[in-house]
Amino acid sequence: MGKFEVIEHPLVQHKLTMIRDKNVGTKFFRETVKEISTLIAYEVSKNMPLKEVEIETPICKTTQKELAGKKVAIVPILRAGLGMVEGFTDLIPAAKIGFIGMYRDEETLKPHEYFVKLPSDVSERQLFVVDPMLATGGSAVDAIGALKKRGCEEKNIKFACLVAAPEGVKAIQAAYPDVDIYTAALDERLNEQGYIVPGLGDAGDRLFGTK
Repeated sequence: MGKFEVIEHPLVQHKLTMIRDKNVGTKFFRETVKEISTLIAYEVSKNMPLKEVEIETPICKTTQKELAGKKVAIVPILRAGLGMVEGFTDLIPAAKIGFIGMYRDEETLKPHEYFVKLPSDVSERQLFVVDPMLATGGSAVDAIGALKKRGCEEKNIKFACLVAAPEGVKAIQAAYPDVDIYTAALDERLNEQGYIVPGLGDAGDRLFGTK
């Protein structure tokens, strides 16, 4: 079974509480999502493998550590996932970025894929799939499925979000048990409309100022 972690760092929790408030504006919401995403990226990347290299400091030659292993790709689920990309690239600037477009049928709550654009070597990379909300889990499961169809292995996929519902976590774990899941909060449940309770509303609308 993949890892499931709620990131309880005080700064993450403080900033998440700030954007749960319905009265904060688009600019503040967007900037704070980016800040939280950077803190999440720090946690999600903490087990990336290292290798020893020999360098020369101004004082002497020395053996030190640098990142080893697979290169990284960040894959936002459109459109709300875009709000998390910059936070990740601030820490991992060499990462390539892929895109998976999903929309949710408002009647059935089922996700539909409408756009996929990924690096040509995506199957060789460590993948961070990002989406602020993990609600029913349908979009996340379909996005991970789109990656698997293109040769990616579950063990190389990590899913990161700001807020998760238990239903969404269970959906990913049932479909793709080797995928690690990271979230800043595990909320209570979904309501009848498929929104997370207490949640923070529609992340896409709040990021981009749409209704």
